[in-house]
Amino acid sequence: MPRKSIRHAVTALPLAFLLSLSLSACSGSASEDDSTVRFGYIGDYNGAGLLAIADKQGLWKKAGLTAQVKAFNNGPVQVQALSAGDLDYGYIGPGAMWLPASGKAKIIAIDTLTYADRVIGRPGMTSMKDLKGKRVGVPEGTSGDMVLNIALEKAGMTVNDIDKVNMDPSTIVSAFSSGKIDGAGFFYPAIDTIKKKVPGLEEIASTKDTGDAFPTAFVAGNKVPGAKNSKVIKVLQQANDWRKQHPEETIALTARMLQVTEAQAKADASHVETLSTADLAAKTKGGEVNEWLKKLGEFFVRNKQLDHNPDPSDYYDGDLYGQAYGK
Repeated sequence: MPRKSIRHAVTALPLAFLLSLSLSACSGSASEDDSTVRFGYIGDYNGAGLLAIADKQGLWKKAGLTAQVKAFNNGPVQVQALSAGDLDYGYIGPGAMWLPASGKAKIIAIDTLTYADRVIGRPGMTSMKDLKGKRVGVPEGTSGDMVLNIALEKAGMTVNDIDKVNMDPSTIVSAFSSGKIDGAGFFYPAIDTIKKKVPGLEEIASTKDTGDAFPTAFVAGNKVPGAKNSKVIKVLQQANDWRKQHPEETIALTARMLQVTEAQAKADASHVETLSTADLAAKTKGGEVNEWLKKLGEFFVRNKQLDHNPDPSDYYDGDLYGQAYGK
């Protein structure tokens, strides 16, 4: 299989492994019963790791659940599937947090803190000013869009200063590699794919440079019952603690699930900060998680993705997360 971005590698998984994960096409009908969990994810370390662990460790079965999982290119598409009733749960990065904040889904668990997002430019471009008037690709509504807007704001620029082009991630890889775009608001591990074809590309801006927290999260459809959410949260918490205690084994499991090399999965994981469930529960109870979300909300209001910045407790079920941890 060609070495495409980890975000897209799931499409060529071996049949035996697909069956072990109970992959399905996710029809538009509701789950067959309360024990069926239809879970979307992005094919990277953040999105796939806990699902790979839950399957390998038999956590779904122990919880009396059966997981049907399906890969997506980004978070916004998953939220659309949640709203349409095609999924029960999904995974989103920080750039898509405006969607649950706008009431389109409910955050049930924080996954990681990620610093994988960059604004990249062609060789020789070292500042946002170098992108003025240039074609810049971005998957709108994602963390790639978020880092681009943060960088523009910091440079005293707006989207009107560039020729912003909405593209899906795979198109950005090919367009940047072939010289059809001059820059991109994008993310690892897909950037590694571009680097092989454009080794001199410049990383002009990074979320890592801001000093802010950029959480990733698991979300549920608004109509999924709380009792089911509680069971799923517990599975995610158990998988999260296994990941924290077994980082190398998690990389191996994730690489196998996504059919990439362990080196690729390890490089992807290098942009991620994992936290124990105890730490996440404490940060939830103490209000730190809400502060992360509130700060993202302020950005989304400035970026006109939200009309107002709601209280994070309206869309992050931190109480349920804490209750599940206490059981």
